[in-house]
Amino acid sequence: MSSTEINQASPLLQVQQLSIAPKKTPTRLLVNQVSFSIARGKTTCVVGESGSGKSLTALSIMGLLSKQLVLSAGKVLFNDGLSGEQDLTQLAAEDLRKIRGAKIAMIFQEPMTSLNPVLTVGYQIGESLTTHLGLRGEQLAAKIASLLDMVGIPASRANSYPDELSGGQRQRVMIAMSIACEPLLLIADEPTTALDVTVQAQILKLLDELKTRMNMGMLFITHDFGVVADIADDVVVMFRGEIVESGTKQQVLNHPQHPYTKALLACVPDVEGKNALKPIDYAWLPENQRSQSQANIMSEARL
Repeated sequence: MSSTEINQASPLLQVQQLSIAPKKTPTRLLVNQVSFSIARGKTTCVVGESGSGKSLTALSIMGLLSKQLVLSAGKVLFNDGLSGEQDLTQLAAEDLRKIRGAKIAMIFQEPMTSLNPVLTVGYQIGESLTTHLGLRGEQLAAKIASLLDMVGIPASRANSYPDELSGGQRQRVMIAMSIACEPLLLIADEPTTALDVTVQAQILKLLDELKTRMNMGMLFITHDFGVVADIADDVVVMFRGEIVESGTKQQVLNHPQHPYTKALLACVPDVEGKNALKPIDYAWLPENQRSQSQANIMSEARL
């Protein structure tokens, strides 16, 4: 087996023992010893409540952590099939910029705050094409039109501003931006949270089709097990910055092992209405941590 074949056989991404903490309080781990891998053409869903560390993990892969945070331990190994494994946490800023957008792309949570309101969507889609592929003029315009068509938006809307588009259209623009350079890995951070159910289904179908067409690996962050059932190959369940359970979709959904996973699944509505929804029971936690979880719930309910 040649070195290229070995590289292609290795996982696309390996997150190994990743830990993240605030710079001012480095002993307070927000993400603690997180490890998982993503294969080409496969989707790994990271599931958990708000504050479980899902988005921080994704941002650390992209090298976009806040300056107030520090990656205190671990590796993020990326294998593009040509250069072999590279630890993204050790790359210089300039080298990371060459990978970000070209080989690893991200769809952020809220398109209205991610898109620049004073620039047309066509211009914003074209930025990465010019930066990474050097496209300009008619070539650039044709590629932008092709990308908009791919995500179901008329090419004529390239001259529209974000506030002239619906929420679903803005999300599709974000997807067009992320796949512009045909990345090997796509990170989607709850891309359907603010959308209605019909548009959500369309976006999920589109992402799954693009993943298959481009043979991308996909890291999909969500708190919705209904989404997991639709698109996941593998599932990682996070609680308070730690992975409490992981496995294939069938293993985690059909045979959950950890009490927290079972509690999350009990919160999923039953289509036939036979089973009443149950609040998450933290009885499996130590008493001091249990009271803190309840306090967090009450605090979020007041917001």
